[in-house]
Formats: sequence, C-alpha cells, structure tokens
Amino acid sequence: MSVQGLSGGYSLNRPVLHEISFNVKPGEMVGLIGLNGAGKSTTMKHILGLMKSQKGEIRVQGQTREENAEAYHGALAFVPESPLLYEEMTVREHLEFTARSYGVSREEYERRAEQLSSMFRMEDKMDSLSAHLSKGMRQKVMIMCAFVARPSLYIIDEPFLGLDPLGIRSLLDFMLELKATGSSVLLSSHILSTIENYCDRFIVLHQGKIIAQGTLQEVAEQAGKPGLPLEELFYALIQGGNGG
Repeated sequence: MSVQGLSGGYSLNRPVLHEISFNVKPGEMVGLIGLNGAGKSTTMKHILGLMKSQKGEIRVQGQTREENAEAYHGALAFVPESPLLYEEMTVREHLEFTARSYGVSREEYERRAEQLSSMFRMEDKMDSLSAHLSKGMRQKVMIMCAFVARPSLYIIDEPFLGLDPLGIRSLLDFMLELKATGSSVLLSSHILSTIENYCDRFIVLHQGKIIAQGTLQEVAEQAGKPGLPLEELFYALIQGGNGG
C-alpha cells in the first residue's frame, strides 16, 4: 500500500491531514502513532474509502479505489476501535458471512475458523449471539472476522482495547504469522511499549503531519535521542515542537 501527498479531512477549508506520504510493504507491520486528534483515524478512513481525499493518491495492490473499487476493497480488512457486530448473528455466522464476502472456500474457512477460535479461546462461544458477548469478546470477533479473510492489507485501529493479556499476546503473535505470509499491517495503538517490539517501522503523526517515520533507530535519529525506547522518543518528538 502507498499513500502519496494525502491531504483531507471533514471540511474543504480546514484539512486534518497535510500532504502525508508513507507506504506499507508486503510482509511489514507499520505502527501509526500520535495523540488523540493527530489524524490517525482520519488517515485510516481515507484508506478505507470512507472519506474522499482533497489531494494525493492512495494505492492498494497497485490500484486506486477509482480504478477498481471491488479489487481495492477486496484487498483490505479493517478492525475498528469499537466492535461493530450484528446483534442477532452468532460468532460462527459472522465468520461465515465474512468468509463468503471475501470468496474464501468452505474448506479453508473451516480450517481458519477452528484455528482462530482456539487461538482466541472462543470455542465455547461460536454459537452465541453477539448481543450476549462482553466487549472484549466482541472485539475478538471483529479480529477473527478480519483474519478469516486473509487479504493483503490489514488496517487495525486500537485493537488492544478490551482484550485481556492473553488476547493481546494471541493477536500480536497472529499478526507476526500474517506478516510471514506476506500480508501488510497498518496498526494504530497508544500502547507504545507493546508495539515497539512487533512493528518494523513507525509513523509519528502530529497535527495532521508526519513528523518522523522509519525504524526505531531511524525515528531515534530524527528525534536526536539515540537508544531511547519508542515511548520516550514519541514524547520527545511531540514536546520538541516538531509538529510545527
């Protein structure tokens, strides 16, 4: 996926994003980090096609949404911050519906569903209505639906909210498996100490602009603070006035 010169927001006269450019390569996990209001969710909404950009271009698998909307959307999956489920559908029905939408074969669906229900310890909840699940379990269902599809790009927004420590570990381990198969992951999270050891690169967004991006070492060099952990680098960048 590539984002080039993207400007956009909710109002034409007051863009939230200011000519941001970055890419996520196959087999790579990139952490999108910033304060609330920095533009992380707005960036994701533009990639998902929920907002129209004012300037710039977004390509997934080499195609823009305008060139081929079906191929564009079929190449990505989204895990939102707040779980959005059909109240009167079971966990199993959510997974089956998602698999059919992405053209996953029955045999492959069953194999993936079994793996995911075991990984997230949801075996005994597969036939429960989503209305009867806790928020953490609902979040697990959203994650399982995204992972049963296996597209080339995952957009994941604050996935750790509501998950217990074992759920967080299972999610991170599975994202590493996805990377190994060549999938790309754009991950937004405030839990910097957790994602520091899992992401290949980081994008620091502040006031709608990218103020640093690269590997942990490259971000440290841009912050002028070599050797510091990601959380301290983030604070140094934000407080250093680099957001201009």
